[in-house]
Amino acid sequence: MANKTANYFNRELSWLEFNQRVLDEAHDSEIPLLERLKFLAITSSNLDEFFMVRVGGLHLLQASGNKKADPSGMTPRETLDAVSLRAHQMMVEQYRCLLEEIEPPLAAAGFQRVNPQELSDSQRRIVEHVFRDEIYPVLTPMAVTSDMEFPYLVNHTLNLVVRLAPDDKGKEKGDHKPGEDRFAIIPFGRTEFRFITLPSEGGYQYLPMEDAICLFIEQYFQGEHVLESIPFRVTKNADVSLQDEFASDLLHQMEDMLDQRKQGDCIRLEIAESVSVETLEFLEQGLGVLDENVYRIPGPLDLTAFMRLTEISGFDAQKDASWPPQPPPEVNPRISMFENITHQDILLCHPYESFEPVVRLVEEAAVDPDVLAIKQILYRTSKHSPIVAALIRAAEQGKHVTAIVELKARFDEARNIEWAKNLEHAGVQVIYGVKGLKTHAKICCIIRREPHGIQRYLHFGTGNYNDATAKIYSDISYFTNDEVLASDAINFFNSITGYSIPQKYQKLEAAPISLRDKLLDLIHHETERKKQGQKARIVAKVNSLVDPEIIEALYAASEAGVKIKLNIRGICCLRPGVPKLSKNIEVVSIIDRFLEHARIFYFYHGGDERVFISSADWMPRNLDRRVELLVPIEEEKCQRKLVKILNSYFEDNAKARVLNSEGVYERITPNKEKNLVRCQQVLYEEAVTAVNQAEKAGRTVFEPHMAPEDQ
Repeated sequence: MANKTANYFNRELSWLEFNQRVLDEAHDSEIPLLERLKFLAITSSNLDEFFMVRVGGLHLLQASGNKKADPSGMTPRETLDAVSLRAHQMMVEQYRCLLEEIEPPLAAAGFQRVNPQELSDSQRRIVEHVFRDEIYPVLTPMAVTSDMEFPYLVNHTLNLVVRLAPDDKGKEKGDHKPGEDRFAIIPFGRTEFRFITLPSEGGYQYLPMEDAICLFIEQYFQGEHVLESIPFRVTKNADVSLQDEFASDLLHQMEDMLDQRKQGDCIRLEIAESVSVETLEFLEQGLGVLDENVYRIPGPLDLTAFMRLTEISGFDAQKDASWPPQPPPEVNPRISMFENITHQDILLCHPYESFEPVVRLVEEAAVDPDVLAIKQILYRTSKHSPIVAALIRAAEQGKHVTAIVELKARFDEARNIEWAKNLEHAGVQVIYGVKGLKTHAKICCIIRREPHGIQRYLHFGTGNYNDATAKIYSDISYFTNDEVLASDAINFFNSITGYSIPQKYQKLEAAPISLRDKLLDLIHHETERKKQGQKARIVAKVNSLVDPEIIEALYAASEAGVKIKLNIRGICCLRPGVPKLSKNIEVVSIIDRFLEHARIFYFYHGGDERVFISSADWMPRNLDRRVELLVPIEEEKCQRKLVKILNSYFEDNAKARVLNSEGVYERITPNKEKNLVRCQQVLYEEAVTAVNQAEKAGRTVFEPHMAPEDQ
């Protein structure tokens, strides 16, 4: 192609197509209804973050006068226009899915959102009681006059705008002009209270809180004539830059940044479509929102909140069958994790195989008298993290504990600040990442005194040390005490925590120093092998492929004849299937019940196969602006298992979609002669089979929270 920009898809539009694939799952009539509702909630949550960060960033570029085109040839203004058109289309489709495809059959199954006008007498009494006791005393209306500053509204929370009839009495106080409608805002704030459970004869009926408030809105404005009360929601720009190179105290600066984010400009206004022209003009003027950034919603706002409804007990027929994480047979529960790792390297595939061994390793290290030190990177953790609790316990018992806490983990900053303070209070040496970079690597290193000398035990992962998300994210864990990797790991930690110059590692590769070069070398090696008439193959699984240099290297490999298979969950800027450019590249995306999150790379390498796991996606931010790791998996059994996992993603003909050269993802039509293959189900069934075989062989399998002394 002469026009190089035609070789790339736009990043933002590619992301929206990823969200479309999630929305497609909500449309799928083969999926249980409450699971479809869950996918619908995920699409809403995804869009919230997309607008806050990506669209917010584009607005900043546009406001600064930036007209530079991205690799696809689109300027910020052109991208904003295209995003607005596509996002409005997606909103229409979301609500058509909810109102026409999901809610009617759910109601038939006894799970129903009730229209306020259809409440029974007993239900109305309950709603009035809840309003009087739990809503009216809590929420406070704010009058907004024409000459006052618009009130601060919390990002992504519901609000009501109330339009009142003119009151000429107010002219004496100067509150408004005679004959003008008056307005008030009722902000809901950050409340978990969104749905009111209604009494019903069997089944489950509920009413959104905003409907209840609108039903009794006059009680807030007694003696006034309420013309309308309309729910709305604002999205603010959260793309706040952090100049930590000049920060003397990163912790305090992060707290300042969170305050700054709260005050971000409004870049999206979601509002009930029944809104009047007068009320919409009032909000647009007060919030400084253009009409193109207004989304008129034909149903209940904030579909993200509907995730809570999917957790209602009962209605099992409308939910997926349970796939509980399986105890990995490689982990013997009757011996310590240290003995398990000494016996063999262990590779686990979560959430099919339990995350408990990861937690157990840190918990055992915390109380083991022979453990001298624990070094660990914490990027995202759960609300009640057992791993953080174990690190605190280890420090309190006198062990040397170093925790690298990434304060810049987007939208988890507040939680990480809280954990950092708790860790410091317990005596943990807390390092707040690396100046100018995000620390995104997943590694834990435990130093233990043993009869033969000092031994180091390692855990590497593709996902976070988060026991909650480990149940719904598909990731890889690798345990080893390989001496070379251990030496690299210590040097890696020292380069982060001190003034040590980053060294050339023997096996590990780290971004932003050498990871990019290593990947390019591996791709170029396959290209040269193929040019020499040898067999060459590249298989990779990442969440996003954006980096132009990596894409160009893959194009060159494809032109040389290298067969390339890419499993990319989300953004893909590479254009596959183009003659004389990428005809040898296949791109597959899988959206299923678990979020695909693992990064796995395979290179044939002349028959000396090279297999890696990584914390890094193929994006400039990961390769150039983050601390990431590329970890070789060399132990034969672990390598075979990992390659089998990787290949399974290209055997899927149930949930896989193939990206064509026009940017369209097409569902795979299963061959009638082939069985239907759903890779996530295959991986889960293989985990179950492994447990069954181990039990038949008389081996004890791991059980959650089963410490050796409890046997």
